[in-house]
Amino acid sequence: MNKFFKVFAVASLFALVMAPMAAFAQEAAADAAAAAGSALKLDSIAAALAIIGAAFGISRIGASAVESMARQPEASGTINSAMIVSAALIEGATFFALIICLLASLK
Repeated sequence: MNKFFKVFAVASLFALVMAPMAAFAQEAAADAAAAAGSALKLDSIAAALAIIGAAFGISRIGASAVESMARQPEASGTINSAMIVSAALIEGATFFALIICLLASLK
């Protein structure tokens, strides 16, 4: 599962980086409506990958936090706080990626 997560993270990052590049690499002679449509599709895919990656990461955080709380119930307060901070950081990065994708689709 760890190898799958690494491959998925690299693929998501690649899609996030390449989607705006593909949007700006359109030929000047291309039809404006077709160019906007394809850029919007690529940006939508990049945004979806960012959200799916964040959901996967938060679910992994939750699963490991519950497992560690089951093993050490006396440390559940500390584990819960660390889990919430980690989930908030992932959400912030996801919102940033989503805003970048939306801004790239508006250009």
